Amino acid sequence: MNFVRLWYKKSGLAVYTSHLDMNRCFTRAVRRAGIPLWYTEGFNPHPYLTFLLPLPLGTAGEREPVDIRTLEDMTPEEIKSRLNSVLPEGVEIVDVTQAKDKANEVESALYEIETVFAAQEAAQTFAREAAQIMAGGSLEAEKRSKRGVKTVNLCDYVFGFDASSNGKSAVFRTVLATGTQNNLAVSLLEETLEQRLGASPEKCSITRREIYKTGRKLFE
Repeated sequence: MNFVRLWYKKSGLAVYTSHLDMNRCFTRAVRRAGIPLWYTEGFNPHPYLTFLLPLPLGTAGEREPVDIRTLEDMTPEEIKSRLNSVLPEGVEIVDVTQAKDKANEVESALYEIETVFAAQEAAQTFAREAAQIMAGGSLEAEKRSKRGVKTVNLCDYVFGFDASSNGKSAVFRTVLATGTQNNLAVSLLEETLEQRLGASPEKCSITRREIYKTGRKLFE
């Protein structure tokens, strides 16, 4: 049995595919690609296929991990080629590796948020004032968890924040807590900043660029 980590890119209209549908998509793709997966035992056997850090609906991803177990040896190039020949538009395998880190080692992730406004001045103002708020270290919001809803300071979950403007777009690059024990939904940060500053953007796009483990080292 071989443990393989697939790294995929999710973009375009595919970002609106739910996690459940992504699971189904990959299960079908692996079968169509003829990759011999290991199946669990018991009354309801299913292929071993694990998304380590599911993407929120509407969020794009540059390098997202999925673990599989194969029954036969296959080269990374063959697995990548076979899967990309059957995956739908907007979902692409960018790399195939051996898993080095465990899922519970994920600590944070780098997100890029692009918020588009009707006017260039509005984008510049939003970027400048958002940077000032984050530098101040206080941005309260209601955060939901399995234990209920509580008011928290979102800045406690932000490990890095850079704001700039480009034409009519305000662009944030931010490192957020993204582990299994401590995490912040990137959409909550963006929505809270918009509410705090009274911003009314025309659209917003979010991309997860990188995933980190302790010490801001790339998760592998």
